[in-house]
Amino acid sequence: MEEKDVRAVILARQKDNKIPCRTALQIAEETGVSPHKVGELLNELEIKIQSCQLGCFK
Repeated sequence: MEEKDVRAVILARQKDNKIPCRTALQIAEETGVSPHKVGELLNELEIKIQSCQLGCFK
């Protein structure tokens, strides 16, 4: 999937510029990109990860 399409999925799933960690991982799996790439796109879009499964982000 192209980067612009992944961005569109992220933007559709975020709420108040936040996205749960689980959702970010699901986006990576659904779009066929790495979780690292999703993280980079979240940073670029200034969307914060919340409810981190590792407890890193609250």
